[in-house]
Amino acid sequence: MRTIILLLASNIFMTFAWYYHLKQEGWPLWKAILLSWFIALFEYTLMVPANRHGYAKGLSGFQLKMIQEVITLVVFAVFAVLYLKEPFHWRYLVSFAFLVGAVYFMFSKRFG
Repeated sequence: MRTIILLLASNIFMTFAWYYHLKQEGWPLWKAILLSWFIALFEYTLMVPANRHGYAKGLSGFQLKMIQEVITLVVFAVFAVLYLKEPFHWRYLVSFAFLVGAVYFMFSKRFG
């Protein structure tokens, strides 16, 4: 659970680092890059411990990456709807369901 919480917090920072500046149309590119790197520093301080802890607890690198990708998409979906004001289409939900299915398939002992 600690790994999931750290990955969630890390991805919140990552999403802001990568996409916050999109609504700041008047900013010069250098300002967006500097702010993004500053925010990404916090992302790394959470992501690295999350991955180390998860790996030490028996998760594989593949499993950690798959968990991280699903968390990233959930966090981004919330961010895109609330901050970027983009509509959430049903096809995004179907796509996310396929990714959750991929996570299930990866962690399932039935197929190994």
